[in-house]
Amino acid sequence: MHAGTNGSNSVLRVVVLGSTGSVGTQTLEVIDHLNALHARGVGTRRYEVVGLAAGRNVVMLRAQARAHPGATLALAEGEPPESARRVLSGPDAARQLVREVECDLVVGAMVGASGLPAMIEAISRGVDVALANKETLVAAGAIVIPLARDRGARILPLDSEHSALWQLLQCAGAGCVPPMGLPAGVARVLLTASGGPFRTWDRERIARATPAEALAHPVWDMGAKVTIDSASLMNKALEVVEAHWLFGAESRRIGVGVHPRSIVHAMLEFEDGVTLAQMGAPDMRVPIQYALAFPERLPALGDRVEGADPGAIEIRPPDLERFPALALGFRAIDEGGTSGAVLSAANEEAVAAFLHADGGIPFGRIFEVVSRTIDELPVRPIASIEDVIEADRAARAHARSLLGRS
Repeated sequence: MHAGTNGSNSVLRVVVLGSTGSVGTQTLEVIDHLNALHARGVGTRRYEVVGLAAGRNVVMLRAQARAHPGATLALAEGEPPESARRVLSGPDAARQLVREVECDLVVGAMVGASGLPAMIEAISRGVDVALANKETLVAAGAIVIPLARDRGARILPLDSEHSALWQLLQCAGAGCVPPMGLPAGVARVLLTASGGPFRTWDRERIARATPAEALAHPVWDMGAKVTIDSASLMNKALEVVEAHWLFGAESRRIGVGVHPRSIVHAMLEFEDGVTLAQMGAPDMRVPIQYALAFPERLPALGDRVEGADPGAIEIRPPDLERFPALALGFRAIDEGGTSGAVLSAANEEAVAAFLHADGGIPFGRIFEVVSRTIDELPVRPIASIEDVIEADRAARAHARSLLGRS
């Protein structure tokens, strides 16, 4: 049974992967909010959390288990909570959770390639996925999208930009839920970027940025890895690839604009010169609620945009000289094959090296390591998930060699 298809007063059983991270915790907030609305007679569904998966944050997972006592837990590392009803543990715990627990929706909020096996498992079972894990499509879109179509699984975007495009495309007469294609008359889709903390910095200063400076995002509150990606615009590069797979858009039909206020999340340009824009507060709970409650629009938990002055909607082209990482997303689309998997894996390694507690690499080396890894590894076709796994392994090994790490 898929999200959005249940009847009146039905229960939607939800598994949250990455429940202790930024998106995961906000998802649980939204679920509590939607259940409170349902109790007041607003909204047709009640939500039951039947599974929670975390990496190593045992303390927070224990607290979440107390709030959702019927949930099966999955913990990748560390000692599991003793009082839990059922706990799966080990590096494959999230995938095992999706395989063994009956559910209607899986929220993919794990960061990095570690979330890919569980996402593949959910889609293989024909279960709808509310997706925040960019790497699922960046690395394995060639496998995931055909599989979703074959199994009838829907991919509900949680990123604010892709949620915005999803809503705009519905207005344009496209299919209801991704994966979907661009309808006739659409010339281009445009994703916005805040520009991050270094929007006004010169390239030399950006190259010397410290982790504390890179983590000081001026608008969004996100986890460390995504925040670092946002500072380099690598996050937008990954989102460009994600948009390609979700909406069937070629690289030439995807644009990016820098919009510091983050009120406009995406735009849709038509052949006749008309442009539609989706606006909303920079609050991840807004797109999360849209995905979970779809097709209903219910009273918001997140903030509202009460109005915007002309300066608030200023959108400018990105500066690829200062933020060269953005171009790598378009390159991954055009090269196809394993290029997305290599991009994603090399970036994970470089960001981890930048954030390393014992003294990381300079911020400017993140792009250098990723671009050299892409340049120096051959692009191979993807015929199976094993091809993705091998490309991920090879990219990590190559990036580590460039970083001087074994």
